[in-house]
Amino acid sequence: MSFHSPSRDHHEVDVTHFAGLILAGGKGRRWGGPKAWAELPDGRSFLELCVEILRQAGAAPIVATLPPNTVPPPHEGLVSVSLPEPGLDMFASLKTGLERLVEYPDWRAVAVLPVDHPLVKAESVTALMGVEATSAIPSFKNKHGHPIRMDRGVVEGILNGSLTGPTLREILHLVGAVDVNVEDAGVIINCNTPEALTEALNPPLRKPFKT
Repeated sequence: MSFHSPSRDHHEVDVTHFAGLILAGGKGRRWGGPKAWAELPDGRSFLELCVEILRQAGAAPIVATLPPNTVPPPHEGLVSVSLPEPGLDMFASLKTGLERLVEYPDWRAVAVLPVDHPLVKAESVTALMGVEATSAIPSFKNKHGHPIRMDRGVVEGILNGSLTGPTLREILHLVGAVDVNVEDAGVIINCNTPEALTEALNPPLRKPFKT
């Protein structure tokens, strides 16, 4: 079942005053440890790069959910929230981050970025946050990706129980999320294993067509 409205031309809106939320609280079993601390070849962690992406796009504040009992390295402008217990599903982790985020009054919408999508371009976040919609999803070559855009009203609905889910997918369907086409493969690249990251950074060469 589709959970989005068809892609269409969107009116641009003021993209100032939007927040960022990085979901980085998982155990990272497929990676071999929390993906928040996974590193790219240049030594930057996934968490560090996600913070940079959101900051470059203009997000403030930026909150990250992290594994329980985590003492994260300092990142300028990042507010870290340790999950209360291990094994929380994505929706529960999302709510934990949103509860911290709503303490800040000035943002109008939020970009929710899973930490295993560190190759997204800041320009794609800016395009996503600039559409006039209650929620939006980036799309590359007809494939949905991340981050997800939600306005503050959707966030408050999740937290007050008027939007119950029980998954984010169902909420996006309910509020009529729209597609935003972007020329950025990073929105659909899920670096959930070391092999996936290697393949993303070193895509196989296509064989030339025979004539």
